[in-house]
Amino acid sequence: MKLQLDVTATDGAARTGVVHTARGSFRTPVFMPVGTRGAVRALTTADLERLGAEIVLGNTYHLMLRPGSEVVEALGGLHRMEDWAGHMLTDSGGFQVFSLSPKVDDGGATFRSTYDGSSHRLTPESAVRIQAQLGADIQMVLDVCSALPASRATLRRAVDRTADWAVRARAAHRLDGDGATAEWQSLFGIVQGGTIGAATCAPNRLQRTRRRQTK
Repeated sequence: MKLQLDVTATDGAARTGVVHTARGSFRTPVFMPVGTRGAVRALTTADLERLGAEIVLGNTYHLMLRPGSEVVEALGGLHRMEDWAGHMLTDSGGFQVFSLSPKVDDGGATFRSTYDGSSHRLTPESAVRIQAQLGADIQMVLDVCSALPASRATLRRAVDRTADWAVRARAAHRLDGDGATAEWQSLFGIVQGGTIGAATCAPNRLQRTRRRQTK
């Protein structure tokens, strides 16, 4: 199943559309309630349905630490755990990780848990694996989140590293056998930004990455 976007209306650069997945469809632009630890605070899934929510976000960083991606998987994934029949998206955990001043290298990011201080490491590959265990319909690639304001050189490094990690995440997403991602689970890239426009920092690198991903 390949994700499909049908544009239903345009007005200049603005557009509305419908995203089709293996689970069904949802409209864009979309309001996405945040269920950080597997629940939207003060609301039940029945409340979300009555409010017309079509997709809910789960936070990979928090869920991998508590209750743990293995526990969520054993419970049947986030949909079963939350009793939610609509779409679900999980972030990569990158924003939360980079707010903790992690040690970052080309391989990934090492950080300490805000719960008990234990050390953990996220790589593009492990972020894909963990989100596969969580079982959302859409998962996001691990990215480098630069604190703002940031220099052009800092943003360039962030974009370059994020592009390299996206290629690795895409390869991990296509694995067969152990650790395979379900074929119905889509992988989304990250749109970088900054006060000077991160997309302008390394256009050639981004273009090369896009070409590799489309082959």
